[in-house]
This record gives sequence, C-alpha cells and structure tokens, in this order.
Amino acid sequence: MELELHQLELRYARLRKRQPAQERQLVASLAELGQQLPIVVVSSEDAARFIVIDGYKRVRALGRLACDTVRGTCWAMDEVEALLLERRLRGTGEDAFDQAWLLAELRERFGLSLEELARRFEHSKSWVSRRLGLLERLPASIHEQVRGGGLSAYAAMKYLLPLARANTDAAVRLAAALAPLAPTSREVAALYAGWQSGTARTRELIVTSPQVYLQALSNAQGSDEPSATQRWLNDLNALGGIARRAVKPLEAGLLRELLETESLEVDRAFARMKTDIERLLGRYELERGHAG
Repeated sequence: MELELHQLELRYARLRKRQPAQERQLVASLAELGQQLPIVVVSSEDAARFIVIDGYKRVRALGRLACDTVRGTCWAMDEVEALLLERRLRGTGEDAFDQAWLLAELRERFGLSLEELARRFEHSKSWVSRRLGLLERLPASIHEQVRGGGLSAYAAMKYLLPLARANTDAAVRLAAALAPLAPTSREVAALYAGWQSGTARTRELIVTSPQVYLQALSNAQGSDEPSATQRWLNDLNALGGIARRAVKPLEAGLLRELLETESLEVDRAFARMKTDIERLLGRYELERGHAG
C-alpha cells in the first residue's frame, strides 16, 4: 500500500538506535534504486493514520530525499502483538538497551505487569526487572547518546554503567565529553580503566578532556615509560610492601636469635633506613603543607 508521510505516527522512534553511517548509505541507495522493502505499520485509532512498527530509518531517509510517500504493509493485529512479532523477526540483533526500552514502553503505554512481560518475552521476572533497572541506573542523557548513535551500547553497558554505579556525575560528565569524539569501545575501556586506577587529578582529566588523556596514554604506551607520578606511586607501594614483609620476622622473634656481630650490623642498617624514611616523611609533610 502507498502511504503519505504525514499519515504516519512515529511513536516508537525512540525505541530504535540511530546509525548515522548506515542511514547515509540508505539515503544513497534509495536515491539510486528507490524503496525496495516496505515499512511495517498497524492501523491507528484514526482510520486515516498508521502507526509505524518497523522502517524508521527508511522513513527518515525518504524524508531527507523530499519524498512524500512510502510503500508499506499493514499487519492486521494490535500494537503490542505487532511490536513483539517485529522483535522476534529481528532475531538476535537486539541488545539490553533495545530490550529495556521496549519493556518500559509496553509497561507504561499498555500497563503490562512484570508477570505479563516475563511471559511475553519468555524470560523470568528477575530478567525483566534487571532490564528495567538499566533505565534507572544509567542516566537518561547516556541513554540518549546510545539512541543517537554517538555511543555504542556495548561501551555504555560494559564501562559507563559500572562508572555510574560508583559515581553518577563522573559518568555523565565523561559521556558528555565523549559525545563529539565518537569513541571506539576500546577507547572507552581505556578511559574507564584509567578512571578506576587513577588519582583525583587523572580522573578529572579523563572526565573533562578524554581525548587529551587518550593521547597521553598512547604516547606513554609508545615509549613504555610510566609517568613521574606513576613511578613515585610504584615506589611507595614497594616501600609499603617491604615494610609489611620486614615486620613478620620481628614478630617471630628474629632479634632474640641474632649473634652479637649480626645485632650490631642490623642496628646500623636500621638506623640508616630510619634516617631515609624520616627524610622522606619530613619532605612529604613540607611539600603537602605548601602545596598550591
């Protein structure tokens, strides 16, 4: 059937992620070959209008080509059944975001209970609850970035979701900073790893200027040289580890078993170590007292 674009109700557009590169290719294909596949619609309460179930990319592409009509096929079923059937026909192409958005739409628009959703999706109630919980745990602004194609669903689930659990503000700021970069999942993984292990200064750099951090990380990996801060942290960790190891022989009574010559040697070594440690502590307190 031939439909005019103004007859279409696009109420489920927000359930679909945009893929800018694929949509550009689709526009070129439609311009050259015309529409090959019909969109799927169901009848609306208004007999002159139709609700789009599948084909949102085609509708947008035809609109960009200034077309007035689109070829469609009308399924003789209600909206809920049509949405669920389209999901099954789509196969394994959906991810957790697709599932969460559809579940929330069915619950809010049609009032389906958790039990009914679990039955329709052939999963447990806990599975439905976890998917719906994704909408609450991950800020709406990040959902919009995934929807708009600026952030992959995998990167959002794997890295930004754990970050949001730990620090929602940091996740929102990082996602906003990533918006103009179109990062790969590997780059988002590097940023998340850096935020987890970094100092407060590093974390601030990651959420405000992720491209600067990624460039610095690339340069550091290229030279295999850790930063001065990282070397110092490594030294402190090593000192702490040695101190913890050195306490154990004392607790086991080592000093009581030493010969006189050994005892003198240990006393001299301990005095040198104590001088070095006191110098380190004194310098640290001095520098911290004058920082800034």
